[in-house]
Amino acid sequence: METHELWNVHFLNQILDTMAEGLFTLDENGIITSWNKSMEKISGYPAQEAVGKGCRLLQCSRCFGENCPADIKKCGVIRHGRTEAKECFIRHRDGHDIAVIKNARLSRDEDGTVLGIVETITDLTELKKIKKRADRAQKQLKNVYRLGNIIGKSTAMQNVFDAIRAAANSQANILIQGESGTGKELVASAIHYNSANAESPMITVNCSALSEGLLESELFGHVKGAFTGAHRDRKGRFEEADTGTIFLDEIGELTPYMQVKLLRVLQEREIERVGDSKKIKIDIRIIAATHKNLYDLTSQGKFREDLFYRLKVFPINVPPLRERREDIPLLVHHFIQKGNKREVKKITHVTAQGMKRIMEHSWPGNIRELENAIEHGFVICDSNQIAVTDLPVEIREAPLNPTDVRLNPQKNAVLEKNYPISSLTKESLIQLLDDCGWNKAEVGRQINKSRTAVWKYMKKWDIPLQKS
Repeated sequence: METHELWNVHFLNQILDTMAEGLFTLDENGIITSWNKSMEKISGYPAQEAVGKGCRLLQCSRCFGENCPADIKKCGVIRHGRTEAKECFIRHRDGHDIAVIKNARLSRDEDGTVLGIVETITDLTELKKIKKRADRAQKQLKNVYRLGNIIGKSTAMQNVFDAIRAAANSQANILIQGESGTGKELVASAIHYNSANAESPMITVNCSALSEGLLESELFGHVKGAFTGAHRDRKGRFEEADTGTIFLDEIGELTPYMQVKLLRVLQEREIERVGDSKKIKIDIRIIAATHKNLYDLTSQGKFREDLFYRLKVFPINVPPLRERREDIPLLVHHFIQKGNKREVKKITHVTAQGMKRIMEHSWPGNIRELENAIEHGFVICDSNQIAVTDLPVEIREAPLNPTDVRLNPQKNAVLEKNYPISSLTKESLIQLLDDCGWNKAEVGRQINKSRTAVWKYMKKWDIPLQKS
């Protein structure tokens, strides 16, 4: 059979020179006979300098566990016929080492006579750089979630730190409870990134953000055709978290159906994708969080008791900011430093009067509200210190006293429950304003209305903005 006219030496050389991999050939005596363009780029040796020399030119660090022999007859490729692709280093013409994957194969003719050796070199330099960047990013991520970055010196927070350390050394299920804005996700991340599984993934799912059907697909995945729009198989978040941690935020929002599904995962440590009957084993640690009182929900029959006890193997309670006021100055300093980096400003502190207002505020939104208040200050502040006038109106207008009724619930039962808006009158609104230190934001929280709505009620009933 005649060789097609395209397969000539010139055409083959063009093919070799378009390869991203380095490729060179050796004759039966171990002398380099060809050297493509990628080999020139990777090694630094031009073809005219490499061709005619032995492969020891590259000083490969790994050749069947030995340095390349001078005698081709001792070469491992000759004895074994080929090598497996392995990572090694070759020496660049300039003298530095280059990380590569090296592969080699012996070539024979139809009679079994050795024609030579074909070797390929894959440059790993860029891949190594990417890996280093990924390692640095992972290290930075760990630093973000190390215990030192959860701000607090109060006794209440020291108890949380102790609980995080204990949880990190265990594979038990964790239930984190605390009001919105207290930093429950930060605690969950600190547990994961200080555990033996820190290199494994941590997957976060907000159980209140999706409908039941979407949440089921998000957690368990689905197979193609399981429902309208399921055009391909999809791995769920439980599978993605395999060997690591899944953090289920707002666990108290789960529907009864999803509670049963989660209970099965906790019992069997296996899942089924939506639309599939195949069981998939998973090895994960579950950390759940809620701002609701699961014990009360369980007593009311709204949350399964068996699921509750499986989740709360090791409970952690994150205190609200009003119960750890000694941590507020530390948090303010932290948020100022964070704001300076973000906004490229040089704000040094909050004025004494501003800090007084901050310390007296009840912080119903906890740390999240405090951070937003400092960010608000950064927007308005035009000096190196945040003043009272730079703070949000609900803080500068009428801050609560540290002896506020929120710290002394016995003082007034009004704040123990949301005030029914249907029974709101001028007299009851004035009473509520007194109970809340005339803080409109706090009143709004009690009646499930905005601060603006409270102002409208006050205007409607001719109630002064400040207590007379």
